Amino acid sequence: MALSSDEVERYARHLVLREVGGPGQARLKAARVLVVGAGGLGAPLIQYLAAAGIGTIGVADDDTVSLSNLQRQVIHGTPDLGRPKVDSAADAVARLNPHVAFVAHPLRLTAENAADLIADYDLVADGSDNFATRYAVSDACFHAKRPLVTAALGQFDGSLTTIRAHETGADGRPNPTYRCLFPTPPPPGSVPPCAEAGVLGALAGIMGSLMALEVLRAVTDFGEPLVGRLLMVDARSLRFETLAYAWDDANPLSGTAAGSTIASHI
Repeated sequence: MALSSDEVERYARHLVLREVGGPGQARLKAARVLVVGAGGLGAPLIQYLAAAGIGTIGVADDDTVSLSNLQRQVIHGTPDLGRPKVDSAADAVARLNPHVAFVAHPLRLTAENAADLIADYDLVADGSDNFATRYAVSDACFHAKRPLVTAALGQFDGSLTTIRAHETGADGRPNPTYRCLFPTPPPPGSVPPCAEAGVLGALAGIMGSLMALEVLRAVTDFGEPLVGRLLMVDARSLRFETLAYAWDDANPLSGTAAGSTIASHI
């Protein structure tokens, strides 16, 4: 996919990178990425995907902008209070990069609509804030054979991994699914929501930016993706650690129990 003269100048710092270059930037322009959630993680993620030249960015979010969002959700501003987040995100992307097509999905992704949403995209980046959505997204990505970059935030900690469960690793074993890492959601009420527990605003920026980096690496195929590795960030000590995890043959998607009812695990 050819770049215009304006795009050549805009992406000049990518084009001189050997790992990206013209072919990589063309792949970014051709890519279609679905972002789930335009909140703390989605805000910086959307910004950096747009700046990098991802050709089509879809955003699924059913929420509106509130004043308490603005401590961390930097794609929205005070004038956006009360607006749908997909609308303010669309305006921000248009200001940042007119070469990016934005597709708004003003809805909550669920197990019922996930397959239809994901079908139009090459890769999914999940920055949602609830377990039901995370499991619905990861299950749908497995069945649709789509790569998934997924992250989560705590008060002072964050985590990030890439799921390519539809592929096999170098050892010939299936890549792990999200359910290999987290077999079942925690009991209801055991993890307090952000409104109760709080979250450090700048940490959302770090994790959302790392999500964008992982998406760009997946699209341009440089570096080693976080497949089978969970990156954990501790904002108190600014410590980064990586936990290895592997395919579990008991997982209900690709394990020996495959074919059992997925809904019973959510």
